[in-house]
Amino acid sequence: MPILIVICGATATGKSGLAIALSQRLQSAILSADSRQVYREFDIGTAKPTSAEQQQAPHYLINICDPTETLTLADYQQQAQQIIGKFHQLGDRFSIPLLVGGTGLYIRAITQGLQIPRVPPQAKLRSQLQALGQPQCYAFLKQIDPVSAQKIHLNDAVRTLRALEVYYTTGKPISQQQGEHPPSYPILQIGLDCVTLDRLAQRIEQRTQQMLDAGLIAEVTQLCQKYGYDLPLLNTLGYQEVKQYLTGDISLQAAKEQIVLHTRQFAKRQRTWFHGDRQIEWFDADSPHLVDQVWERIQAFLQTCEART
Repeated sequence: MPILIVICGATATGKSGLAIALSQRLQSAILSADSRQVYREFDIGTAKPTSAEQQQAPHYLINICDPTETLTLADYQQQAQQIIGKFHQLGDRFSIPLLVGGTGLYIRAITQGLQIPRVPPQAKLRSQLQALGQPQCYAFLKQIDPVSAQKIHLNDAVRTLRALEVYYTTGKPISQQQGEHPPSYPILQIGLDCVTLDRLAQRIEQRTQQMLDAGLIAEVTQLCQKYGYDLPLLNTLGYQEVKQYLTGDISLQAAKEQIVLHTRQFAKRQRTWFHGDRQIEWFDADSPHLVDQVWERIQAFLQTCEART
């Protein structure tokens, strides 16, 4: 029976380490569910698996497009489903892919089979809408697609712009073009979290320092020199703060503090997203027996699936 195992959770909870350990036991591959790891050259700031880590287990869906390109959610879903399908065709116990990451929408696109309008980003349209400001854009959304407006927070500029973009491109509200077709195969979702937010904050601060020690400043410097300071990806978490340091706007210490703060805020949003999914089974990220505990749950899951066949 085709099977999928998901490992998700907030940033800095140790998802990659657990995935590698499990992939070695399962003799399976890891599919990244991270919206920035798909881009080449953005390595340290995205906590992309290192070359040594990639040698320990096959990794897919990282380094699949250039920083100047845009990978849409529909593009990701299509590629991920194709790879999962290829592993399922092998038809043996050791062909169970691991979907691993913290981008909740990527994971939901696979586990719930989201129907996604295939409308690529419209740069000029987005620029025009952004110039109007979020309050005005949200007012437009309430007029043209009240169903989506009820689901999208009034301060969520990203989803508001996407909904407007789809409407003005296709002439149909995005709410009428969305739906779900969950896959027929069983899915086990493992979530990693810390017992306390203070512990998660400590992990975030430690990883931020590790990134800086690993050469994050040099990475951002090279990216700025190659692509220019206006590259959209350089305005994302970790890169924007270092860019501000490089332009002399803030000190290195201030950049580090800002990365930690913004990462904590991001992790809070991730936790809210994932804890809203009742299908996720949670494990303590700091447990000294984490790998064995999750492995025991996987074994029980596999036995249940085999009993159904």
